[in-house]
Amino acid sequence: MIRAAGVAEVTDADFAAEVIGADRPVLVEFTADWCPPCRQMGPVLTELAREEADRFRVVQLDVDTNPRTALAYGVLSMPTFLVFRDGEPVASMVGARAKRKLLREVTDVL
Repeated sequence: MIRAAGVAEVTDADFAAEVIGADRPVLVEFTADWCPPCRQMGPVLTELAREEADRFRVVQLDVDTNPRTALAYGVLSMPTFLVFRDGEPVASMVGARAKRKLLREVTDVL
């Protein structure tokens, strides 16, 4: 998987610990290597991870190698972004978007 710099990769195996059990909100990008819009989001996620580290965490999950988690949350399109707060998904966005718009959508549910 092409990871965004500074953005952790989570898997089916550690999703519960890294996202559900997180002590702060988490933005999860469900992504795939074959997805051009997902690659387009790389720089955006890198910036958000760096600039907003004190407010929320940014992680990526490759749906091809981690289908169980994608299936559990009904992810059908890439990229899909889910915001988790206190272990629960509180927002869902589908498709690439500008940094400002993604940040606004995330902070609306924080």
